[in-house]
Amino acid sequence: MRVLFIAITGLALGALAHSTAKAPAPLTLHASGFSAGGLIPAKHTCDGADRSPALSWSVPPNGTRSFVLIVDDPDAPDPAKPQRTWVHWVMYDLPAATRALKEGVTTKTLPAGTREGLNDWGATGWRGPCPPIGRHRYFFKLTALDTVLPALPHADKAAVETAMQGHVLAHGELIGLYQRPTK
Repeated sequence: MRVLFIAITGLALGALAHSTAKAPAPLTLHASGFSAGGLIPAKHTCDGADRSPALSWSVPPNGTRSFVLIVDDPDAPDPAKPQRTWVHWVMYDLPAATRALKEGVTTKTLPAGTREGLNDWGATGWRGPCPPIGRHRYFFKLTALDTVLPALPHADKAAVETAMQGHVLAHGELIGLYQRPTK
């Protein structure tokens, strides 16, 4: 089993920073099955069983009350001419004691209290990479918050990111790549 370490980035976190205006602390996010910047195995995609990858992360800062996990693809539909960011997974209110998600996690097996948001298929849950053309980047973004978010009536990526503004304590990213096999 290979485990990856990914550098923490501060991309677009200025608006999400904790109310003390300090930069968010780093979280280290790991995945089994692929390395940082490496290829995501087909079993996690539409070309395989489409099971979410196993994820784990470092201990968050004191005061963490919940986590948000968003997975998206900024290269849709074509990395040579991206037109939008495609959202694959949205979860919020993961309990602060959570340090990992098992491979193939489902609504029934998520930690108690976790809420799922809508992906760009208009559904909840993991929908893995299935790029129509080229090699795409998939950003797994984990954020520690100093609050538990309320139930959101339309919990898509934008609604969750708006709700977490001013509550970010720490952030970590993992980037995986995927390109569909040629047939």
